[in-house]
Amino acid sequence: MKNLFDISGKIAVVTGGSRGIGAMIAAGYVENGVKTYICSRNAEQAEETAKILSEKGICIALQADLATSEGIEKFVAEISMREEKIDILVNNAGAVWAAPIDDFPESGWDKVMDINVKSVFFLTQKFLPLLRAAATDENLARIINIASVDGLSVPRFETYSYSASKAAVIHMTKVLAKRLARDKITVNAIAPGAFPSEMTKVVLQEHKQMMLDQVPLGRIGEPEDMAAAAIYLSSRASSYVTGITLTVDGGWVSGL
Repeated sequence: MKNLFDISGKIAVVTGGSRGIGAMIAAGYVENGVKTYICSRNAEQAEETAKILSEKGICIALQADLATSEGIEKFVAEISMREEKIDILVNNAGAVWAAPIDDFPESGWDKVMDINVKSVFFLTQKFLPLLRAAATDENLARIINIASVDGLSVPRFETYSYSASKAAVIHMTKVLAKRLARDKITVNAIAPGAFPSEMTKVVLQEHKQMMLDQVPLGRIGEPEDMAAAAIYLSSRASSYVTGITLTVDGGWVSGL
């Protein structure tokens, strides 16, 4: 029963790992001995985050645009040139769009769906050879999809494509978990509640108390909360867990 949460020596890829939820997860991995690759469309931003995290372990920044098939293939090829296997893939890169229902544009729908759903599937598909190369009966490979409480409940704000996309991620997680179990790969999701990030910055600035009123534990999520969830789903402690969505929201969607 010892060392159930030990993830040292593993290799992880965290998309969108330069800020927000992705950076929280990457920091948890790096500080616990995981060689961690992060990517962002903004190369400078990714490098800046990697420089900070590299003070406590190994963090490598790569530029990637995962909104296109070409960008996905280029990113996977770059990792494949550097590594023979990866133990953990965190599909975190995402986008949001808000607009009144009468004005919600098709471009806002397509952009969010392409990044939040389509790219998650095809990035996973392209990384399967490296994940299969890492997977054994004793050490399963792990895929973690970042969903949202907005995929589990009706959001207060008019983010139609975002909530639909995150609901799709939650169901896709179950489908992938069933298909990939035979390859010794677990697939789980994390549904964050209110955490500080670029995506939630404006909401927290303008509606922080309203958000706190919905959280039974009475606070905004902290980096350690997110890192802990990702470490659990990447470690031996969760070897018999696949296809689930772990809600990390202080009780937001529990109906407490």
